[in-house]
Amino acid sequence: MARRRFFVPGIRRGGAELTGREAEHLVRVLRAEPGQIHEISDNRDLYLAEIDVARKSLVSFRVLEKLDTPAPAVQVCLLAALIKFERFEWLIEKATELGVSAIQPIETIRTEKGLAKAAHQRRSRWEKIALEASQQSRRAHLPRVELPFRLERCTQIDASVRLMLDESSGAPPILGCLPQERKASDHVALLLGPEGGWTDQEREWASGEGWTGCSLGPNVLRTETAGLAALAVIQAAWAPQRPEPDAPPPEQP
Repeated sequence: MARRRFFVPGIRRGGAELTGREAEHLVRVLRAEPGQIHEISDNRDLYLAEIDVARKSLVSFRVLEKLDTPAPAVQVCLLAALIKFERFEWLIEKATELGVSAIQPIETIRTEKGLAKAAHQRRSRWEKIALEASQQSRRAHLPRVELPFRLERCTQIDASVRLMLDESSGAPPILGCLPQERKASDHVALLLGPEGGWTDQEREWASGEGWTGCSLGPNVLRTETAGLAALAVIQAAWAPQRPEPDAPPPEQP
């Protein structure tokens, strides 16, 4: 069974601490006790650590050794149009589990104005959701959760591959839009539209800015479903190839 992994604010003098609600969760819910061995991350490196103190308001770790930090197969930034917060939070949780490096909420023409205004007050909650999902999925690094901005600012995103999910019938399949040669240094930006889809004006703008429209098939998917399906395709496409098993020796006559 894999060890639990926790994120800590930092490593100081060979140790780390969690306080407040995070410490209480470890003690009361996860039954943390002195002597237990876990993995901790300061969002830079991974460590094997032993719990020294475990009480309601404090859990302290003693670092035992530094561990190898696996590199992601690809860096993926999800630029997701704001949707109803309950569904957007679910998208953040699952996108984190699927390995995104950043989540950028965006405002589009069809974004509800009330959502765009309230989204700026939700960042801390979204970061907490990403933290919990990162620990559950044993990530080594947390995804960045950015403040919302308008679609036009997506030109600032640094990416070698720019994909725009599009439900229109003319969009080619996503697999055909991926580069033939893929490497871990690639940065993929995935643009996810709002409820109701993109407007023709937004499609024209995106095409002019170097975004490649792509489709997940004939079915019209909810925003969060489409985003997760595309992320799964991207992660699978960039996943390291395992060597083929050796062929068995031929049978002797």
